Amino acid sequence: MTAQSSKTVLTLDSEAVFSLKDGINFKKSPDDGKCYIIYKENGELKACKNQCKHQGGLFIKDIEDLDGRTVQCTKHYWKLNVSTMQYVNPPDSFTQDELDVVMTDEGGLQLVEVIVWDPWLADPQDPQELQEGEVTVTYLTHACMELQLGGKKMIFDPWLTGPAFARGWWLLHEPPADSMERLCMADLIYISHMHSDHLSYPTLKSLSATRPDVPIYVGDTSRPVFWMLEKRQVQLTNINVVPFGIWQNIDEHLRFMILKDEVHPELDTCIIVEYKGHMILNTVDCTRPNYGRLPHNVDLMMSDFAGGASGFPMTFSGGKYTESWKADFIKNERKKLMNYKTQLVKSLQPKIYCPFAGYFVEAHPSDRYIKETNTKNKAEELNALIKKSAPGITTWTPKPGAVLDLALALMSPSRKAITDPPSGTNIYKDSWDFDLYVDELNRAITAEIFKHKSWIQFYYIWAGFKNYNLVVRVIETDEDFIPIANGYNYLVDFMDLSFPTQRPTREHPYEEIKNRIGVMRHVVKNGLLWDDLYIGFQNRLSREPDVYHHR
Repeated sequence: MTAQSSKTVLTLDSEAVFSLKDGINFKKSPDDGKCYIIYKENGELKACKNQCKHQGGLFIKDIEDLDGRTVQCTKHYWKLNVSTMQYVNPPDSFTQDELDVVMTDEGGLQLVEVIVWDPWLADPQDPQELQEGEVTVTYLTHACMELQLGGKKMIFDPWLTGPAFARGWWLLHEPPADSMERLCMADLIYISHMHSDHLSYPTLKSLSATRPDVPIYVGDTSRPVFWMLEKRQVQLTNINVVPFGIWQNIDEHLRFMILKDEVHPELDTCIIVEYKGHMILNTVDCTRPNYGRLPHNVDLMMSDFAGGASGFPMTFSGGKYTESWKADFIKNERKKLMNYKTQLVKSLQPKIYCPFAGYFVEAHPSDRYIKETNTKNKAEELNALIKKSAPGITTWTPKPGAVLDLALALMSPSRKAITDPPSGTNIYKDSWDFDLYVDELNRAITAEIFKHKSWIQFYYIWAGFKNYNLVVRVIETDEDFIPIANGYNYLVDFMDLSFPTQRPTREHPYEEIKNRIGVMRHVVKNGLLWDDLYIGFQNRLSREPDVYHHR
């Protein structure tokens, strides 16, 4: 269903319209205090919300823009050309949603927002009374939750064993000893997206040996979640790709709906689960889930919180990237994320909020620098902020094996609705099978294809990224990012997909990427995403100019 409505978000009288200057104008609504941007050129007007598409930051004038057409986000410094409504940093990325400018007969104007109908309002269900034990939520580890919903068991994003992002991420929390058994007993599984801390092939390989036919549900993203299934040699026979914004009925009381992210619609999804009219919202890793429109007053909301899920800025060097700059940047970014999550939760007013999907650690000894530098938010601190900002919301900091009884939680916040794991339970992992997984990656080093330099041209042509003004030097290194004497060191010019011996004479952005040889060759040999290198902290980068290339 695509029903929609509209509402007037700002009204200006004729005098205010006459006072609009050429270029960028910031206007605040006297009704709700929200700010809008109006751009005037040759008598024509364009308008949009003063809200960045990335994480909802406010725009201010870009002091570097001499033409008076660009604004800059105060959060992550994204830049928007208001005359075209195109983001220019990152380049070739997003388009800002415009508001309709409607002129009145008196010479005033109205800014009108078109509101798309909220799909979860289809066939609304009145909440029924729940019995104790009827709906329980058990935290297993990271983003993995088990939901008992009447007679059905549903599990989110099972990462129970092995690393994620090649060898960069390892589980912080020790899953309960029976976690794999729980997974194999599930009635349905939801996997939010293809990143390996959610789509864990080591976990799914164990699952497939016991329950290859377990129903697994994913959203219909343009990058299919299970695109690597055959190559990974995992036998799962009941994968269901479902459309966005449509209720999926499991039984007479249970249904769910998958929604996509606005910033990464090709990749990220979130989910609403409803049982007897009680809603559970899991926004997972979405930056701006469902274009910022989400249900209010759900019974339980879960979201990520920690930050640090990127190689930036820890893996960057040169220019401004000193250790003190990195430390200040990381501190500020984590604070911004905490404030963003606090405001999001406060605005949605769930009855209960649980931060999760951030419990990973850079445990391998070779990544000690990343572990020490990449500080993350603490769930307890976010929950304290939320309690201060919105005292009526109950917060839950989960421990592996902890159980939330939704009926008890809704009856009275003072009742004992959460059962923690038994005293003496090992909460944090203290050992990982490093050698098992690192040896598997390093076996790619001696693969036959890498004895022939022609693999370089073959690989990048196969990948198909071209017609973009960017030159990259790729260097194979050892564990400490020291170039290997007999390793590959080559240039790729993505403008024409050529492989020159020296940088071209034309003006071009340039990046130098040093990759650990075992991980790089494993990624190439298996056709994997470079996310394993970048998000997994397996490379070191420098770039000139210092510009983020979204594409």
